[in-house]
Amino acid sequence: MTSALTLPSGSPLASSWPEAPTGSQPLPLELDHLLALRVPGLIATRRHIHSHPELSGEEFETAALVHRELSLAGLKPRLLPKGNGVICDIDGRPDGPVIALRADIDALPLTDPKDVPYRSTVDGVCHACGHDVHTTVMLGVGMLLAQLADLGQLDGRVRLIFQPAEEILPCGSLEVIEAGGLDDVVQIFAVHCDPNLPVGKVGLRVGPITAAADNVTVRLTGPGGHTARPHLTVDLVDALGRLVTEVPTLVSRRVPANSGLLLVFGHASAGTRYNVIPSEACAAGTLRVMDRDTWDQAPKIVAQVVRDVLAPTGATVDLEYLRGRPPVTNDARAIGVFTAATAAALGPEGIAETPQSMGGEDFSWYLEHVPGALARLGVGRNGPNVDLHRASFDVDERAIPVGVRLMVQTALRALAAAR
Repeated sequence: MTSALTLPSGSPLASSWPEAPTGSQPLPLELDHLLALRVPGLIATRRHIHSHPELSGEEFETAALVHRELSLAGLKPRLLPKGNGVICDIDGRPDGPVIALRADIDALPLTDPKDVPYRSTVDGVCHACGHDVHTTVMLGVGMLLAQLADLGQLDGRVRLIFQPAEEILPCGSLEVIEAGGLDDVVQIFAVHCDPNLPVGKVGLRVGPITAAADNVTVRLTGPGGHTARPHLTVDLVDALGRLVTEVPTLVSRRVPANSGLLLVFGHASAGTRYNVIPSEACAAGTLRVMDRDTWDQAPKIVAQVVRDVLAPTGATVDLEYLRGRPPVTNDARAIGVFTAATAAALGPEGIAETPQSMGGEDFSWYLEHVPGALARLGVGRNGPNVDLHRASFDVDERAIPVGVRLMVQTALRALAAAR
């Protein structure tokens, strides 16, 4: 690459960037000026990561880039045991609290169709969820906080977590926790890109902000046979049809309507010939639910409904129910920190209310151990916005310095509040 921190000459992003928003508070010790100098390099880093995406569990080059950039900032990052994630402590006052900030670094198995210079160079892999932005924001935060620590102006320790495998099960957050990523941490914070919010807005919510998300796979088997004589065998195509059409509706009738339970099959397959009843069929999907109590009951409910629906068909049923992640439930005090940080970074008009999403996020596993919060970072572009997890998803890159200012302010306020 040219340099992770150098934009090509002539790029409009290498020119001036807007000053801190009206109504915001300056970062300490002229860090706003340092951030302005760093912005072109951060944009170049984001574009490099975007054009060199890595799938969940395979983020070795991305982790190496993160490790290298943090080391150049004078920090001492350490790789996770598998080498595809990074933890880095920024040491300030030794008797101060420990605050963690998390970014996820993996990409999705999608082909990038965008006509941009930073289009993915890896066939079938694409940053379609904004993790390249999360990673870049946290690198910028590390560079600025390292300056504060060097000057003796950091009132505790800030732990940066660059997490692999957010998009798959088992979740990468569990690897980080097992590696000691939450040791001594009193609060943890993260942001996630939101194309429905414009740049300069941060979505905040106390309580659940995402849904629980599990994976459901149902495999059906039978003897197979001729389509002329379905009465002599088990018609797995008919059974599969009942499964994908009846089970989602019946499952939702077993729980309160306000639990928001949603079972959607995204894959179904059976057979290879028009005149052959297959001996195998399969359907796989996700179950999402908005409250923790219903999530705890969901595996038993799904298993019972699947058995009830498929029993008359005679198919042999193998149900794999893979627990994914509980809802992200934001702590009220942590949201108080985020709210104050947003007002400081962006002015009071930067604060936006945000609804609970049916999407899942494995940041929830950190919150099973320590209090914290997830905020939504506005990245909306001019014109129609493309939703997350679509291959054509892209961001307004002005969100990167906004995210850096937000997370620096969050870290400083969290340290002050925890003293």
